[in-house]
Amino acid sequence: MIFVWLLAAIGVALGGLFLWRQLDHRADRAEMDRLIASQPVEPARFASDMVADLPEPARRFFTFAIAEGTPLYTVSRLEMEGQFGMGDKATPGYMPMTATQVLAAPHGFVWAMSGGAGAMRMGGSDSGSWTRFWLSGLVPVARFGGDPDHRRSAFGRYVAEAVFWTPAAVLPGPNVTWEPASETTARMIMRHQGLEQAVEVTVAENGQPRHVAFQRWSDANPEKLHRLQPFGGYLSEFREVDGFRLPTHVEAGNHFDTDDYFPFFIADVTEISFPRRDR
Repeated sequence: MIFVWLLAAIGVALGGLFLWRQLDHRADRAEMDRLIASQPVEPARFASDMVADLPEPARRFFTFAIAEGTPLYTVSRLEMEGQFGMGDKATPGYMPMTATQVLAAPHGFVWAMSGGAGAMRMGGSDSGSWTRFWLSGLVPVARFGGDPDHRRSAFGRYVAEAVFWTPAAVLPGPNVTWEPASETTARMIMRHQGLEQAVEVTVAENGQPRHVAFQRWSDANPEKLHRLQPFGGYLSEFREVDGFRLPTHVEAGNHFDTDDYFPFFIADVTEISFPRRDR
């Protein structure tokens, strides 16, 4: 009888964990739908005079990244594969991963991934509100977010990614400004709901962005204390998508441009789209 009750208890526990995981999937889908709903229905079209007064590196960036007359969609959906480092520079602990991402700066993002293999298979998601990862689909191994530190850190990530994956979202406007940093680098500053993030983009002579860099609010340090520290990544293998020229290979990580740089995120984008929504 004890054995039967034990089996029943295990079954209830596993069922509860499975239901919990499904609720996470549902939250991912709901947040993706919310972000896609922020896509403009009839966006303006790009014209070079929109950026004529920007610093020269920023002007070159936009005229490289957005073709004249392109509808200025600000929400993208990406499919990617690559490697995700679970360790540090000395022991990277890279595991294969695939992921789907919806990016909608300044409103948020969702990055839903699966990776690893066998008993060490991982899955979960990052967003502006949470980080949730599971082992083998049943054991929660990381679950945090919903606090000012997480929100600020996430904002830094998706604002930086917006520069190269949704360039229309960082055109100058009431909440986006550009300023010069050097002859080859411009600094974009985005503000939203009390948050502010500066991102520097360095471009080639033709305006192709080579890398982005910024100070990210992060606890990826030996003390595990949140503070501003360098983050950034290199961009390559550009592809034209609906009038945008976007990188499909990204290597990014903490302590960018220092001796401690660790590119824990290495991704090849296999598909990029700008989902339309109903009128």
